Amino acid sequence: MPTVTELIPVLQVAIGPMILISGAGMLLLSMTNRLGRVIDRARILDRELRPGTTEDPHRSREQLRILLYRARLLRRAIVLAASSVLMAALLIISLFFATLFRVTSGTLIITLFVACMVTLIFSIIEFIRDINQTLNALKLEVTER
Repeated sequence: MPTVTELIPVLQVAIGPMILISGAGMLLLSMTNRLGRVIDRARILDRELRPGTTEDPHRSREQLRILLYRARLLRRAIVLAASSVLMAALLIISLFFATLFRVTSGTLIITLFVACMVTLIFSIIEFIRDINQTLNALKLEVTER
């Protein structure tokens, strides 16, 4: 069993992934809020597309198409960010087990860290793609009037 003195450096190293979990949690909150707004707007447009309820069904259908695409982007971004958080948590646990069992190979820790960062990067890329789609929807709405 490791001593407290041996655990202190592990705790210091584990703080980085813990901060990452906190930051990714805030990112997830933002993404889920955006997804909620996309879903709410899609429901409104769907109601507007019922026969005799909209002046321009083409515009509403195009906006709905963009919203569905945005929802898919946000779903991927959320899954990737949540995967990153999961890998950061596994990284923390791995650090403690490596110390507890005196494992000298860092392969698992390196793999988890790289996977954590890669999934976070792809999550942010999908989030940026969603933002670009938001601008496309705005252009559609502004230029069609």
